This record gives sequence, C-alpha cells and structure tokens, in this order.
Amino acid sequence: MSPARAPYMEWAKTRPPARLDLAGSNLLPCTLEELPGAREEVDVAGESPDGYPPLIEAIAAHAGVDADRVATAPGCSGANFLALAALLSPGDEALVESPGYDPLVAAARMLGASVRRFPRRFREGYAVDTTAVAEGLTPRTRVVVISDPHNPSGALASERDLEGLAGLAAERGLTVLVDEVYLDVVPPPRRAPAATRWRRFVSTSSLTKAYGLSALRCGWTIADAKTTAAIRRARDVVDVSGPIPAERLAALAFRRLDALSARMRTLVTANAALVAGFLGSRGDLEHVPSRSTIVFPRLRDGGDGDRFAAELLERRGVAVVPGSFFEAPAHFRIAFGGATEAVRSGLEGIGRSLDDRAGGPARATP
Repeated sequence: MSPARAPYMEWAKTRPPARLDLAGSNLLPCTLEELPGAREEVDVAGESPDGYPPLIEAIAAHAGVDADRVATAPGCSGANFLALAALLSPGDEALVESPGYDPLVAAARMLGASVRRFPRRFREGYAVDTTAVAEGLTPRTRVVVISDPHNPSGALASERDLEGLAGLAAERGLTVLVDEVYLDVVPPPRRAPAATRWRRFVSTSSLTKAYGLSALRCGWTIADAKTTAAIRRARDVVDVSGPIPAERLAALAFRRLDALSARMRTLVTANAALVAGFLGSRGDLEHVPSRSTIVFPRLRDGGDGDRFAAELLERRGVAVVPGSFFEAPAHFRIAFGGATEAVRSGLEGIGRSLDDRAGGPARATP
C-alpha cells in the first residue's frame, strides 16, 4: 500500500516564499509582549500524564464541559488524527466532505481505513446536505468528517444541518468528527462546540487560527468521556504527552483569552471588510460568503485557478492556495488572518492580476 499523503500540506511546507502571503491561514502570530507573563511562565518541569492539568481544566471551562471530556493533542491536525485513531480500525470506512482539508483524508487512510466522499456544493453555499451524507454511507462507515466553518470556503454549517447529522449518527450508530479550528473566529454570539450539544459528535480545535499561537501546537478534542479515554490512549502511541513548556504557555493563554480574543476581533473585522469590499467589486469572481478568515472564490469563466495562483505568485509576489488542493481547480483560497496592510496589498495584487488576465478591470454587475 502506498503511503498516505496530504498534497496540500506538502505544498504549504515547500512552496516558494511570498512577498505577500495570503495562503497561510493562521492568525497573525502573537508576540510574547502580547501574552503578559509568558517569560515567567516558561519552565521545563511539570507533570503531563494525560495533558497538563491546568490546561485540561482551562479547555474544559472554555468549552463548558467536564475535564474528563477533554484530551490534548499536538495541534488541531494532531487532534483529528488521534480522534480518528480512536474511532477507526483497518477495514473501516470514513465518509469525508469534498472539497475538504486533505490531512483529514490522509489520516484516515494512514490508519488503514477506506475513504469515501460526499459533496459540499458551491451552488448550495457549501451546506452540509444530510441526504448526500446518507447516500454516501455503507455498512462499513464508522465516522463522518466535516469542518465547521468549512475549510476551504469559510461557510458555517446551519444548526439544522448539524441537527440532521446528529439524527443520522444516532440512527446509524456513527460518530461525527467536526474540525472546529476556525469556530472561535466566527463573529459573536459565540457558538458552542458541536460535541457539547449533540451526542456522537467529536469536536477538535486549537489555539492557532483564532489566537495566533500556532507555535504552541496546543490542540484538543471534546467528546464523551469514553471516547476521550480512547483518544488519550491513542496519544500514548504517538507522542505520549505534550511538551511542558508549550502546555504551560497554553494554559497562560487561556487565562489571557479575553485580551487575545479582542486582538483577534479587531484584526479580523478590519480584514474581513477589506475582503468583502474587494470580492464585491469583482465581476470576474464569485464566492460563498465566509464566516472565517479564509474564503474560496472561483473564476466566473471557469478558468484555471491553479494557473492564476502560480502567475500571481510569480508576477506579483502574492501567495494564495491553488484550488486543486481542495479538488476545485477553478477556485483559489485567500487567507486573511494576517497583518491588515499585507492583506490590503495582497488583494490589490490579486486585482491587478485579474485585470491583466481580462485585459482590463472587471467590475461587479450592479
């Protein structure tokens, strides 16, 4: 069997550097000065048998659950892998959204499971169609996998769609894994993790996308106590426990979460306005509105989004993610969690490249 691969992540790690990076989707990194007490908190001593206890308690409080429903992990991708390791056995099947984040597919395959796909369609606003999910199930399906907000589009699943998935999971004896790494970016009122509201859901997240703390690799799962225990045992096989310096800093970050949230909200509000204005002005692009810090426009004429992304990087020094990494080659993904001036300049570069492609500005139809 060939090794499982995640082509998007491979590209993300090896692509040429860009003058203006609208491809990387992390929030603008948080500095030590923006995390008061960080220097004093760093220590290499401490116990982390099933996660650093103050960190487990902080995550539980943030999610509104008991601590026995929380497992820590090396980032959200690590949380997804550990959850799938606890839920899947060789020969089982995972049903994964398309378009989607390719490590979710690769992780299931690495664990010896088969992967089937169900569509989330542009024309339906990337809604989670429970009829399409049901049609994709087989007797071997054990897990349905989605992201919410959706990666790559930023679309937020409706409560009705999530309730439909919950009903389907109960009826078929399935588990729904929902990657919620962008959930805290969604404007208030804050939506609670799906696993806190419906049985048979496992929620995953991290401090990365909303708080600018990617380097801490602080991820977690929220699930029922039995599933959480299985996820903790899966971590015994992978890396045993998290690094104490990072987990101590992550626990500090939760104590400073109000300030980090305010920082994020200021940045995202400004950048989202820029993106909305830009996309609203372009007659050559169409998109589904995003509730996150990523958006997934497509060329209205059905042109080659990969070629456009390559030329944009070469000629303008602006990086976006080619749509083929998300099985949608007419699209490209724009990330706007970075510095506002960089986002502004990056959008200007995209606009100039679109104008070059069309032989002149293409304005939105009134």
